Amino acid sequence: MTYGEILFRTAISFVALLVLTRLLGKKQVGHLTFFNYVTGITFGSTTAEIIVNRHITLLQGISSLVLWSLLAFLIAWIGLQSVKAREILDGQPTILIKQGMILEKALAKQHLNIDDLSMLLRNKDVFSPEEVEFAILEPDGQLSVLKKEELLPSTKKDIKANITPIQRIPTELVVDGKIVEKNLRKLDVSEVWLDRQLKKAKIDSLDQVFYAELQLDGTLYIDKYQDSIP
Repeated sequence: MTYGEILFRTAISFVALLVLTRLLGKKQVGHLTFFNYVTGITFGSTTAEIIVNRHITLLQGISSLVLWSLLAFLIAWIGLQSVKAREILDGQPTILIKQGMILEKALAKQHLNIDDLSMLLRNKDVFSPEEVEFAILEPDGQLSVLKKEELLPSTKKDIKANITPIQRIPTELVVDGKIVEKNLRKLDVSEVWLDRQLKKAKIDSLDQVFYAELQLDGTLYIDKYQDSIP
């Protein structure tokens, strides 16, 4: 196999992989379930074989990727149509801790030991099962934790504070010294307004700004290229 042929097969495989993963959607990218994870691994290994294995023609390799994508798409469609099929394909959440008590049988069924559980809890900033009302192992292997009510942080509703509905999320206006014009239009703010806000922050040029973001309260968060850290 010549060097040029390897480059050509690499380029074609790259485009095919990009198109197929986009068609499969964000769920595949996120590896939400074991099946999605295996599909991602298969995509990668198949693409590598297409590039370097001279015994596999480009057409055979791309056909294999397309067929695997169609099968994955079919499985996803079946899961959307049937709750029972979705339970079989994706699995179900498993309760590992209930009211501070570890459910050993559920733990063993998921092939987890107490050290695994402790690590998953620490990832959620929980250092003792006693703090937990419910801990649920999700189909993607992540642990969802609900702390006991007395350990939950208070909210504005709890203290009867005034609540202002959120109208938007924090939105980037400048990235790497360049204005994100589509976000200006979306927020209905002008470059003149942005320039005025930068002037208030004693910034004379966009070249000084690495990142700028409009916050929920209408203020502008600005990060300069050369910050002076005391």
